[in-house]
Order: sequence, then C-alpha cells, then structure tokens
Amino acid sequence: MIVCMIEGATRILGKSQGYIGLPVRDQDADGVHTMTTSWEPTPEELAALQAGAKIELTVLGTAHPPVILGVGKVPE
Repeated sequence: MIVCMIEGATRILGKSQGYIGLPVRDQDADGVHTMTTSWEPTPEELAALQAGAKIELTVLGTAHPPVILGVGKVPE
C-alpha cells in the first residue's frame, strides 16, 4: 500500500523521526478522538483485490485497539 496525503490532514506522524511520514486527519467523533489516514493499493495489490484477495489489517503488539477500515470517496 502507498501512503497518501489525506484531505484535511492536521499533522504528519513519524517524519521528524526520519520515517516517510504518515499524514493524519485528527477528528472528534461524538467525544472520541480519531485519527484517519489514507492508503492507495499498488497496481499489484489492486489486481489481487480484483481477483478476490482480501484486505488485511496488521496491528503491532498483543492488544488490539478499536479500528475502522473503510473506503474513501471516489476521486473526481
């Protein structure tokens, strides 16, 4: 997956530590702080998805935080 700039980004995580940087949109959803990022499949990943491959989410560590996985808006 390719990290993308997300509309309304409020900060970029990790760039000051020397990483590629992860654009984040901070929001408040009914009193719960959320951070949303945007990703684009590579051509190979898109072909795999179209062939029936599933989307996988990997969480580091031993505890699974609440997450939401969805699809963004169709580009104009």
